[in-house]
Amino acid sequence: MADGGRSADLQPSVLVKIFSAGAAGCVADLVTFPLDTAKVRLQIQGEAKPLVRGQRATYQGVFGTIFTIVNSEGARGLYNGLIAGLHRQMSFASVRVGLYDTMKHFYSSGSENASIVVRLLAGCTTGAMAVAVAQPTDVVKIRFQAQVRMPQGSAATRYTSTMEAYKTIARDEGIRGLWKGCLPNITRNAIVNCCEMVTYDIIKERILRSKLMTDNMPCHFTAAFAAGFCTTVVASPVDVIKTRYMNSLPGQYSGAFNCAFTMLFKEGPTAFYKGFLASFLRLGSWNIVMFMSYEQIKRGIARLHKSLESRL
Repeated sequence: MADGGRSADLQPSVLVKIFSAGAAGCVADLVTFPLDTAKVRLQIQGEAKPLVRGQRATYQGVFGTIFTIVNSEGARGLYNGLIAGLHRQMSFASVRVGLYDTMKHFYSSGSENASIVVRLLAGCTTGAMAVAVAQPTDVVKIRFQAQVRMPQGSAATRYTSTMEAYKTIARDEGIRGLWKGCLPNITRNAIVNCCEMVTYDIIKERILRSKLMTDNMPCHFTAAFAAGFCTTVVASPVDVIKTRYMNSLPGQYSGAFNCAFTMLFKEGPTAFYKGFLASFLRLGSWNIVMFMSYEQIKRGIARLHKSLESRL
């Protein structure tokens, strides 16, 4: 990503970027996880039994969904799957964000003026690589978020702990069960990463080149907000399909395309934008927190490394 101004002499290494991206992803998940849980509940609503005309939906709107979850399951219900979510960010964000600059330089043969095609290729590559590494953590996170929190041992409780979920899925559905929905997830994350990373990269670069802002937090906030909005608009349909398919019972759908067609015929085209506001609030806020944290963490580590070197 574009660097400039006062940070030009603080170029972090690849390992620093990988660690910083994973840590920043975890910070962003801790802040925005309730919004993500609300998004998942809204996306799967109507899956088991389509709503009939006049029937009141259990979950209504982002904040209504959050209130319903807190009221019926307690505040902890908003953080179902948090541990798996943190597992996911440490492996997923580390690769897709931390390796973006490396892949951009690889495709551009080291040129500092990468074209839009090169940036898109870099985003697609790191997005696909991240899914290959982190898919099991995403499956478990989705299952936990979709699960209504019940008393311990209740028959309706699908999984009781994160590690038990990994083991149960592998035992009942095979190792392939942990990579369920990998194809729609690769598609979704290729789209998300291209929109997210490329939009952030280009907007930040344009702001710095036009000298509207310096390379500081207001600049990072502006670029991250724009990246979150663009990503939500483009990726929402794929995200809903991914959520439905990964949360489905064995045999419920024959594949991701079958899941998409079933949604279209049973619920109509608006089903693909279920939970859109929750998705935008979550992706917008997640991008802001993640990118601002990422920039600060990698700079902090670079400064610390430089300080330690100067003392030796």
